[in-house]
Amino acid sequence: MRPVKRLADRTVGGIVTSTVVAVEKMIELPRNIKQALLLVLDIGFVAAALWSARALRYWQTDVVPLPIGLVELIIAGVTMAVSAVIFLRLGLYRAVIRFMGQQAVWAIIRGVTYSTMVLGACIFFLQPAPLSVPRSLPIIYWGMALLLVGGTRMVVRAYYQDKLYSACQKVIIYGAGESGRQLLTALYHGDQFRAVYFVDDDPNIQRSVINGVQVERPDRLPELIEEHDIQQVLLALPSVSQERRKQIINDLVNLPVYVRTVPKFVEILQGKASVDEIQDIELEDLLGRDPVPPHPELIDRCITGKVVMVTGAGGSIGSELCRQILLAQPREMVLLDSSEYALYTVERELRAMLDASGSQCEIASLLGSVQDRRRLQRIFGSFDIDTIYHAAAYKHVPLVEYNVAEGVANNVFGTWYAAEAAVEAGVETFVLVSTDKAVRPTNIMGASKRFAEMCCQSLASKQPGTRFCMVRFGNVLGSSGSVVPLFREQIRAGGPLTVTHPEVTRYFMTISEAAQLVLQASAMGTGGDVFVLDMGEPVKISDLARRMIRLSGYTVQDEENPGGDLEITFTGLRPGEKLYEELLLGDNVSGTGHPMIMRAEEEYPPLDRLQAWLAGLDTHCDHMDCDGIKAVLMEAVSGFEEHEGMHDHLWNRQQAAGAQTSNVKELFPDRSADK
Repeated sequence: MRPVKRLADRTVGGIVTSTVVAVEKMIELPRNIKQALLLVLDIGFVAAALWSARALRYWQTDVVPLPIGLVELIIAGVTMAVSAVIFLRLGLYRAVIRFMGQQAVWAIIRGVTYSTMVLGACIFFLQPAPLSVPRSLPIIYWGMALLLVGGTRMVVRAYYQDKLYSACQKVIIYGAGESGRQLLTALYHGDQFRAVYFVDDDPNIQRSVINGVQVERPDRLPELIEEHDIQQVLLALPSVSQERRKQIINDLVNLPVYVRTVPKFVEILQGKASVDEIQDIELEDLLGRDPVPPHPELIDRCITGKVVMVTGAGGSIGSELCRQILLAQPREMVLLDSSEYALYTVERELRAMLDASGSQCEIASLLGSVQDRRRLQRIFGSFDIDTIYHAAAYKHVPLVEYNVAEGVANNVFGTWYAAEAAVEAGVETFVLVSTDKAVRPTNIMGASKRFAEMCCQSLASKQPGTRFCMVRFGNVLGSSGSVVPLFREQIRAGGPLTVTHPEVTRYFMTISEAAQLVLQASAMGTGGDVFVLDMGEPVKISDLARRMIRLSGYTVQDEENPGGDLEITFTGLRPGEKLYEELLLGDNVSGTGHPMIMRAEEEYPPLDRLQAWLAGLDTHCDHMDCDGIKAVLMEAVSGFEEHEGMHDHLWNRQQAAGAQTSNVKELFPDRSADK
């Protein structure tokens, strides 16, 4: 008996294997040939269903069929021919079987139903002998045809889905609402992820099954991850509150999974994204605090219907300012940048936004440097500018340390020339984009930005025509040079993640928050105001690095976990960098009309004294005298006392070559004539 059983098993296994190979070869054929073969196969199924229905009606199970008459053959022929036409018209062969969905299933049911109606009509009109074609035969035929035509497709679909799923990453979808169900449907049609569980906070749907996937409690996540070797958790929570979202992400930080998310609900509604666009955790979620809500009426006050200029329009902050400004519907926008490519990129994006919204706004893109006084005067004299947002600056601390004269010339004189031109042209509002590094600076960049603030404050005290205000904020997540894109790149490269010091902390905000704050400050300023954002607690950079590693599904390699995936290395503070940043010079702070924005009352020099310092800086910059630049900044900028040695590349090379300050003018012509 055992040899017979083994022979039978081998025979069945061989048949199954041959069938699978045949199906796979068929699927690899060109599409038109596959459609023709599938049509022939379906007509064969119709014939088999007719025969099976007649045999079942008489309990006929023998291979030899009952006698078939001419009328029966005619009925069978008509049914098969018309069924072929019906199947073609209903599009049964346009759907890809491997990705067949609900619509295709209904098409099969309709096609079999119409085929059954054709069979019934043939039986009724041709009126064969009662024992020849039983009138109950159509009902049996319907079930058999549906089983053969639809069932075979379902088997092929199930086989290929199982084959795809075996190579897919196992994921859990956090959120079993509408977005979670849409995401599950999208994953069914892909070949990257396989959802094995839903997780949801709602007790009413826990333990239920949605589209074949069970819904579990959030507290079972660690158990499910370990039991099913889950690699990713996908957050399908586009409309959940920011507070709850933070709480969920904090709960997931210590789990060994890669946490990703679908876009927010407002982005989906606006058509900017779709549910199946899985992406990394957003910068706001990494920040771990609620974004500052904007007041639209403040944003619109200095923009709507006005001519608005942005300097440094191609930079991270400048380009986001341009996007936000365009949404507030200005009459005209003037964009100024020294980078041709950056200016081209932002202009192209703005024009695409205009085309999509149907709004009307003139856009003038101008190449030029804010250090070119004559260029600025011509621009302000030609365009009737109402509001200017001055975002043109060198902001990278080490690079400015290596290029002292150029950094000071751009940040200080670029601001001074733009402010002077604004006063001469009668601009209503001038907003300077500043930084928290201007407070008690330890680097040239911060000192130059504080000097730029003083330029605006001193000008504001002497003339009432133009309102000057400064907006001071911390690091911007996602901007050029930001630590978050750097960490993501290092994680993709397999580490290590580089942090300058274990205790270094920074204030953070998003680019959109920064831009909105700048726009709102332009409406609240009365003249010479320094606005700062209530940014909450500063973030330790090493903690941010650990958070990003864990949310990417890796573990941190350290003394406690030497077998971890990614290491964090500490490289030492860079030139001019300090451990902690501040937002205020003193304690004299007052509120504004915005609950998250404060006004700082800070001292500034009289205009004549400022101009004397400017004259000194001008001379030192022209002569490439870094010691002289540092001396002026230390005298003028409060708190700038602990600056390290000079790191300027050109200055050091000249010193090493024995160049004297007296003959530098021969190498670098005086620029004062251009100013």
